[in-house]
Amino acid sequence: MTLRLVRRSLMALSAVFLLASLAAAQGEVQLGQQPFQPQVGQAGKDVVWVPTPQALVDRMLDMAKVTPQDYVIDLGSGDGRTVITAAKRGARAKGIEYDPKMVELSKANAAREGVAGKTAFENADLFTTDFSDATVLTMFLLPTINLKLRPTILQMKPGTRVVSNSFDMGDWTADETSTVQGECTSWCTAMLWIVPAKAEGTWRIGKGQLQLKQEYQKVSGMLQEGSQSLPVDGRLNGAAITFTAGGTEYTGQVNGDSIEGSSKTGTGAAAKFKAVRSAQ
Repeated sequence: MTLRLVRRSLMALSAVFLLASLAAAQGEVQLGQQPFQPQVGQAGKDVVWVPTPQALVDRMLDMAKVTPQDYVIDLGSGDGRTVITAAKRGARAKGIEYDPKMVELSKANAAREGVAGKTAFENADLFTTDFSDATVLTMFLLPTINLKLRPTILQMKPGTRVVSNSFDMGDWTADETSTVQGECTSWCTAMLWIVPAKAEGTWRIGKGQLQLKQEYQKVSGMLQEGSQSLPVDGRLNGAAITFTAGGTEYTGQVNGDSIEGSSKTGTGAAAKFKAVRSAQ
């Protein structure tokens, strides 16, 4: 074989290797461009990922009465479906998710659905993230996680709506429970809590004294009026409080250390009242 033929053969062989290398590199790029596909049951920091059925997402947001004035935060936001659905209702919405791949997937999903401007997704640990400015909090976590979060949730602004898929808050009973029928076959129950105001304590009311004990949204105690001691039974709905004592119904709003509202006995006319909490 002449030197010229050898050179041609080497050049041809080099070209083959070059083309093969380019093809391999292109294949790697194409593989790298494959979108991330989450798998049901994949491990996370605190829980495995299981998506909330869309029918239940809708029910949860219905129960929370989400409006464009709300700021919805989803704890453990997964693929972003709850955040995206809330944004489609006009609300600002944010997802907190520990898995960075899920965060990027959520951003892509939000952009595809046309709500990127109303959504945000943060790669963060929900135990170290401040979500106190939410007006609606959604979650699909385990009961043990809910219990760890409960003290923080109870410090949120009274009236904040909290909705959980399937799992409860221990002895803090839900204000409302709803189950989706039909198209939903698993994880189909939603529970709603409304963060109550802090009403426990001793209050001066007129010439009497109102002693309230509080267990989450339930209140009980005693109203002392002169020589009368009247048992109290009532309930909080956010900052709104309603209780009865001795046949009189009191309805008002808790605002820090004061309660203002009206009282009514039987068919009589309503009368205004104000209660002021005594310094501890």
